[in-house]
Amino acid sequence: MPFEIVRNDITKMKVDAIVNAANTALRMGSGVCGAIFAAAGADDLQKECDAIGGCETGQAVITKGHRLPAKHVVHTPGPVWRGGGHGEAALLRGCYLNSLTLAKQHGCKSIAFPLISSGIFGYPREEAQKVASAAIDEFLTKNTENEMTVYLVLREPLC
Repeated sequence: MPFEIVRNDITKMKVDAIVNAANTALRMGSGVCGAIFAAAGADDLQKECDAIGGCETGQAVITKGHRLPAKHVVHTPGPVWRGGGHGEAALLRGCYLNSLTLAKQHGCKSIAFPLISSGIFGYPREEAQKVASAAIDEFLTKNTENEMTVYLVLREPLC
């Protein structure tokens, strides 16, 4: 049950699932979301997302990977940072745990996450990484029978 923090392009990860830092409407956005849509084939992925309809902050839904090396894309809307006193940490934790649970339900043995909410949603990167690491460690510790490899993919190092 390895957990690794890596520097890479999440759209090129050869894993069973990658995670999209989505918006609640499941519409193509900017940043990592835009890159995932573009690499997957924006029209095909958007059509599948439109059929789902949306997703609440902290929850997760799954689609095909389409043109990505990954078989699946797990979409999870992260919280917008509003200073830390509005339940952001609990919602962010939910993004990771719900994504991992959904991936496990779909038989995924490997999954790659971006640092959810740390881009345009404004979550401080160091705090976001602490929440991500704790949630992933918790999931892997509680699910020792599951041989899932989890990657946290950073585009640049935390300084």
